[in-house]
Amino acid sequence: MERFGQHAGTVAAAVPVGLAEAHAKAHAAHRAAGLKKRSPYGVTLAGVVRENLAETARELGESVRDVRGYEYAVIHDHALFPFRYADKPKPLDRARLPANVSPTRRRLFRAHGPQGPDALFDVDGTVATEEYLGLQEAFEELGASTRLVCVFFTADAENGIHAIHWGEAHLEPDRTFTWLYKEQLPVAPVPLE
Repeated sequence: MERFGQHAGTVAAAVPVGLAEAHAKAHAAHRAAGLKKRSPYGVTLAGVVRENLAETARELGESVRDVRGYEYAVIHDHALFPFRYADKPKPLDRARLPANVSPTRRRLFRAHGPQGPDALFDVDGTVATEEYLGLQEAFEELGASTRLVCVFFTADAENGIHAIHWGEAHLEPDRTFTWLYKEQLPVAPVPLE
């Protein structure tokens, strides 16, 4: 309720359903591609999950914002950030961004995620590098006051969605996460093709 207001129940129900629908489409794309590698699954899954969350926001009369070509659902000033952190069941505390993650994703966490524990030294603008300051700068497309709600999940083409967690996570320098708040959502059944 604190994050999504009157839409909290609808959003909590829509996330698992949207992930299950995204898995069904990604699985179909994977089978149609006929490749041994799983890249069609992962790419399709990521795109459809974002589209499904954006559609939920539209249905609720909330915002959908474009950040560098990717649509993000923004509900009650909270942007939903979906991320498949593993392709097999894995505890949430082992989630980690890949080393080659885009600067956009890092910046989303730095600018719109929760602030981490106080740093040993405050870095002011006179000694900070331009790259560091850029990571702290909020995306105008999302709005400076918009906060991230992480929707982290594990999934694979054969078994579907294993687990779904959402909450507020601070990105650590080693690309792991410190969760300030988290909940596990139920996994919805995959719709029949």
